[in-house]
Amino acid sequence: MSIIEVSNLTKFYGKSRGIVDVSFKEEEGEIFGFIGPNGAGKSTTIRLLLSLIHPTSGSARIFGKDVVTQGPEIRRDIGYLPSEVFYYEGMKVRDLLKYSASFYEGDCTQRMNELSEIMELELNRRISDLSYGNKKKVGIVQGLLHKPKLLFLDEPTSGLDPLMQRKFFDLIREENARGVTVFFSSHILGEVQRLCTRVGIIREGKIVEISDIRSLQQNNYKKVRVVTEGSGQTVFDMPGVTNVLVENGTVSFFYKGDINAVLQKISSIQVTDVTIEEPTLEEIFMHYYE
Repeated sequence: MSIIEVSNLTKFYGKSRGIVDVSFKEEEGEIFGFIGPNGAGKSTTIRLLLSLIHPTSGSARIFGKDVVTQGPEIRRDIGYLPSEVFYYEGMKVRDLLKYSASFYEGDCTQRMNELSEIMELELNRRISDLSYGNKKKVGIVQGLLHKPKLLFLDEPTSGLDPLMQRKFFDLIREENARGVTVFFSSHILGEVQRLCTRVGIIREGKIVEISDIRSLQQNNYKKVRVVTEGSGQTVFDMPGVTNVLVENGTVSFFYKGDINAVLQKISSIQVTDVTIEEPTLEEIFMHYYE
């Protein structure tokens, strides 16, 4: 079942481009990565899905319901961590979270305490006394305390130290194992690679690729590194080979095509070492931007 269905979603701010003809689906229980550099349209897409802003054209459905006409109903089951968090500075963390919980049915107190312990968040401190990273932790707890079915994360790890980032990823994996669908927007590709099963790449407001991460890597080029004994370096002058770098008897290059053709070339020369590996998501991503 599709939790999110987006069809030709377009948003212009006056004459300025937000997003253009964006279409994709996210299935129930999936962690979907949405990647692109700053200004590509990631936050605009999320705000449209949350009905914080309205589209110029196109449509989107969440849980099978229209995001514009049934927004309040949809948002009961959604958690949202925005890229920038702003709160009532004079409030204590505990009071702010209780205030947030009051918008939902049921008692969230136990859940609030559990999440605060995991994220090492001090509930009795004032918001004004918190660092940016600790305010981000408040946002994480706030987004999860009502046990949402769908979680939107917009650049969630900015401000978190590496140890807390790991705890955060573990927490998201646990939530996902419990059945929570996650929409994870980031420009940090390593994060997406670690967490997501499928990814959409957005560039200048348009989707340029949607694929599962494994296929994205396999159908892309391979990174090849061959250590030779001085001869045979020119043998790799062949179709599909790019970015050739020769250094101290080592030939490195990217290759796209039938891997057997490269193996044939390698077997025709004297080699001391060979490495063939998948490109990182970062390298794939740069390929879409070149």
